[in-house]
Amino acid sequence: MFSSILAAGNGWTKIINYQLVPGNEIWRFVLVLLVIIVTLAAGKIAQFFISSLAQRGEKKTGENVMALVLKCIAKPFSVAVFALGLIICRWLLYFSQADGIKPAIATYWDNVARAVAAVAVAYAIYKVVDVIEFYLIKLTSRTRTKLDDMLVPVIRKSLRITIVVIAALWIADGILGANIRAILLSAGVGGVAIALAAKDTIANFFGSVTIFADRPFQIDDLVKIEGYFGTIEEVGFRSTKLRTRDGTLVTIPNNTIANTNVENVGKRRFIRRTSNITITYNAGAEKSKRAVEIIKNILTDVPEVSTNSDFSPKVFFNDFNDSSLNIYMTYWVAPPDWWLYLEINQRVNTEMMKRFEAEGIEFAFPTQTLYLKKEH
Repeated sequence: MFSSILAAGNGWTKIINYQLVPGNEIWRFVLVLLVIIVTLAAGKIAQFFISSLAQRGEKKTGENVMALVLKCIAKPFSVAVFALGLIICRWLLYFSQADGIKPAIATYWDNVARAVAAVAVAYAIYKVVDVIEFYLIKLTSRTRTKLDDMLVPVIRKSLRITIVVIAALWIADGILGANIRAILLSAGVGGVAIALAAKDTIANFFGSVTIFADRPFQIDDLVKIEGYFGTIEEVGFRSTKLRTRDGTLVTIPNNTIANTNVENVGKRRFIRRTSNITITYNAGAEKSKRAVEIIKNILTDVPEVSTNSDFSPKVFFNDFNDSSLNIYMTYWVAPPDWWLYLEINQRVNTEMMKRFEAEGIEFAFPTQTLYLKKEH
């Protein structure tokens, strides 16, 4: 019995000490697997703990810098824990050295571990841009103009793109040993092709610079561009997003905006209405004159109709139409609220109909009179 147990133990010992790779027994690879599993789990637990801590901080004091920083480092911290696990795994494995030269697999393992650690650092810096954005939003909220509000997302994107490019070059050239200079030099022809393909992107970038320099509109302004009518939601590097009245989101390239007419409806001081009121020829001179007076009185009684000397209501009996007498009417509504403008128009039209009916003045509509000549 004892001999059989001893034989079984010797068998397990042989299996455990069996070397898949020279110098590395099976138990080393088992430990490597366990370390990877543990570090992945530890990273997720740490991420959950940091995120929970940030949420509790926000519930107590509202959105603050410390909570933002904790939320920013939660995911990068889990990546850093995994990089630590890779370093520990490297210590658990044995790589023989010939004449003091480190074998290639050991070098690759070290480079990968350092690259993952560098990714964690770059990821943390990438996320910390949210903290900068938080301060910029607080700063721009104190100003009256909304132009600086448009700059915040552009600065955020610029910082993130810069961080990604620098981190990629640093990891590829400084850690993984890729010869970036040689790659860039050998890509001369390809670079020309890429530059030609990216000409629209470059044009849109300079279009965004033009928008920020000329300031034809701001966020939430009501504008009309290329036949699209709506409010500005976002201005980016490549395009501007406009929300139309029916809820559709339209993306317009900045180069197009820089080279077209932009009608900023939100900057108008008034909304103007121009209309032609037609009455029948039966009204005669007196009723035509009375119709003009009625319209002027109606517009005078509406407080939202501008009485400014340059924008006062204009009403004239100005023309003889084929089947009607024409009264020209124009007025300006302030403030320039579209729904208020429609309400004022309805009020003016209703009052006009009431007073015309009381005075016996009839509105005209297109008519034709045929005279038939009798033949004897």
